[in-house]
Amino acid sequence: MVNAILGKKVGMTQIFSADGAVVPVTVLKAGPCVVIQRKTREKDGYEAAQLGLVEMPGPKHVTQAVEGHFKQAGANPARFLREVPLGAGAEVKVGDKVLVDQFAVNDYVDVTGTSKGRGFAGFHKRHHFGGGGAAHGSMFHRAPGSIGSSAFPSRVFKGMRAAGHMGVDRVTVRNLKVVQVLSEENALLVRGAVPGPDGAYVIVRKAKAARRKPAAKPPIK
Repeated sequence: MVNAILGKKVGMTQIFSADGAVVPVTVLKAGPCVVIQRKTREKDGYEAAQLGLVEMPGPKHVTQAVEGHFKQAGANPARFLREVPLGAGAEVKVGDKVLVDQFAVNDYVDVTGTSKGRGFAGFHKRHHFGGGGAAHGSMFHRAPGSIGSSAFPSRVFKGMRAAGHMGVDRVTVRNLKVVQVLSEENALLVRGAVPGPDGAYVIVRKAKAARRKPAAKPPIK
């Protein structure tokens, strides 16, 4: 069984729980997906399945190589393809459908996406530096501080946190709780935020290290 699905981030909203509390949720269009290729340990050295997100309309222009790759699977070309690992002995074959109904309410999922691009950012925004005093007498407001001594090592070490390009990174948010599963709309509502802008592609998989339910407290005597 494939414990993951491809989708798109629709946006954020809020719903009300049974006790009237406001719950911030992210709406994800999850699937439908088709298994385009099956990787096996005997042939490829590892177990995995390549999924393709079914979208209407599909891509207009594809190369002959890509078209032949999808034709072998008997599927239409897709824009978004990703591999997901499989366990040993998983009964998954080319052409199988992967739907959102594999998830249930109160499940925990890990969502992987590409963060928003912020362009060139400074020390504070990029690395959350605290900064110096804000009073008029201070001469250290938004400077990075010391980045290396002039006597030794007389250079700046590689990897020193500095201003630079921010965003457009692969980000995984773990242990998001599934609030609703809308099978007919191929939609999934998860509690909390998901990386990327609205319309961005995401990978949703069942949590690797799901949170344990807290043990029930003994009654007070």
